[in-house]
Amino acid sequence: MGVLRLQEPQQQKTEKRSWMRKNGFILGIGLTLFLALIAQFIAYLPIFEIIGSLVLAIVLGIVWRVVFYYPSYMAGGITFSSKKILRLGIILLGMRLNLLSIVEAGFSVVITAVVVIAVTIFVIYKIGSKLELNPNIGLLTACGTGICGAAAIVAIAPQVKAKDDEVAISVATIAMLGTLFTFIYVLIFPFLNIESYTYGFFAGATLHELAHVIAAADPGGSTSVDIAVIMKLTRVALLVPVAIIIGLMFARKNRTENAADRKFSLKSLPIPWFIIGFLATSAIYTTGILPTAVSDLIVSFSYLLIGMAMAGLGLNVDLNSFKQYGLKSFKAGLAGTVILVFVGAGLVWAVI
Repeated sequence: MGVLRLQEPQQQKTEKRSWMRKNGFILGIGLTLFLALIAQFIAYLPIFEIIGSLVLAIVLGIVWRVVFYYPSYMAGGITFSSKKILRLGIILLGMRLNLLSIVEAGFSVVITAVVVIAVTIFVIYKIGSKLELNPNIGLLTACGTGICGAAAIVAIAPQVKAKDDEVAISVATIAMLGTLFTFIYVLIFPFLNIESYTYGFFAGATLHELAHVIAAADPGGSTSVDIAVIMKLTRVALLVPVAIIIGLMFARKNRTENAADRKFSLKSLPIPWFIIGFLATSAIYTTGILPTAVSDLIVSFSYLLIGMAMAGLGLNVDLNSFKQYGLKSFKAGLAGTVILVFVGAGLVWAVI
């Protein structure tokens, strides 16, 4: 009887391990969901709300890998979150973009967004090249700075076949820079002696994440926040053509390097179909057929899905890559952000 009692716990452990291996895919997805939910909770706390749940999710993923790691049978589910669930999240994120708001804001908003994005991507990518920064990290950091932070980075990444490490480094860089400049904007606003509308336009044209834009514009009041969000969402809308252009350039480069691979298929076209889905969702939201409560719920769900993807990226991060490229990425991003601030200020002065 004593031997039997000793064997039972061992048998239970074996059965448990067997069950976990069979359900590793689901457990991997579950781990990313768990980390995303924790990130959303932390994001409600003071200070952390500026950082945002997406960045917190990727940090939690990195920390989890260092402290607990995870068994190999969960890798498939984690990768599924960082790749497939991410695309669904970006599609649903279109529910926050009213295309008519961009039209109503006027041509100056569109011109400002186009110039800001073009200059920022060019400058940061060139600075990254001078610093011998990994080209993918340089491009992703540039797109995140110029367009819409982490969302732009994860949307552009498939176009250039970026690795998880490269995406994570770029997201972390944007998070640090966006938070830093948000605090700077809030501190200097009382001394700028400019109208709320002008200040909001400037914040929307030059800051990284939507959360950064709203936090920075808030001292200027509702007028400042409204134009800041419209300006920022105009930059978000331009993610679609930028992603397509980058995809075409990358595909052309690959065809040049590998002339033998010239097979054509619809799937091989360098068009980010999930970004087209994002635009289609925006069009549905623009019609106003959905109640505000429903669209808000969809946006919240999209952030949860993207948070799962960010956690998945963090779980796949190799810290050695951070040591190798993190500082260079930050230097390139910082230089580009400073230039973006001056370009944005010049544009605001010219169009308002």
